[in-house]
Amino acid sequence: MEENQKFSTALSHFILIIGIIIITFPIYYALVTSSQSLQTVLSGKTTLLPGGNFLENYKEIFSTNKNIIQGISIWRLLLNSLIVTICITFGKTIISIMSAYAIVYFKFPFQKTAFALIFLTLMLPIEVRIVPTFQMASSLNFLDSYQGLSVPLIASATATFLFRQFFMSIPDELCEAARIDGAGPLRFFFDTILPLSKTSIAALFVILFIYGWNQYLWPLLITTKQSMGTIIIALTQMIANDGTTPWHLVMGVALIAMLPPILVVVLMQKWFVKGLIDSEK
Repeated sequence: MEENQKFSTALSHFILIIGIIIITFPIYYALVTSSQSLQTVLSGKTTLLPGGNFLENYKEIFSTNKNIIQGISIWRLLLNSLIVTICITFGKTIISIMSAYAIVYFKFPFQKTAFALIFLTLMLPIEVRIVPTFQMASSLNFLDSYQGLSVPLIASATATFLFRQFFMSIPDELCEAARIDGAGPLRFFFDTILPLSKTSIAALFVILFIYGWNQYLWPLLITTKQSMGTIIIALTQMIANDGTTPWHLVMGVALIAMLPPILVVVLMQKWFVKGLIDSEK
């Protein structure tokens, strides 16, 4: 029995190690490529060991060299991405939790119809509604602005649905006790609902941050100025069609673009996992 358990444990660890190697190898290869010269990369002699141009390449990336990212500093691109991501993340969270609170704790005409309409938007990806959304943003003068990059993306049916399911799992006795104590809807929301929703908010924050950071299609459409571009857009613009792509710098920028989402996941991993577990309950 013990031998079977040891074999099962060893097999599980072996499978996990193989999976980790498969997942992390592209990241490692990008790191190795970013530390080598362009001549080495283009010659196809890239090795699996880091090269000697690591500091030189990253110094070039973080400089204001106009040949790297359309004359725009990578700091400006990172700042644009961060501002847009924060606006999308907080906007989605605030609107979703308020919508779910209204649907669960308020009685109004066509209540179920309103939730059904919100839920039906899950079937309409951004590619389907992108033309009318662009026309509306254009009529509001949202082109080449942080409002245009973030406001059309702050509604989230998924987050609303998750908050609704969580609120429905809260015992009705809490709401009745709050009414007996004389608490109104706002006080009940801020004193009871929000503290209970901390883990769910943290879990959604991680998901929505990654969603906002990795946006590509909408920022590509809504912006015409290079100064309003995001790091993801700039990364694709570095890849040329005439064979002059600086792949050593592209790999470095790709790794830099990965750092903020990774940092958020690492710092909020405990809250993220706890939020998912509590949501399942």
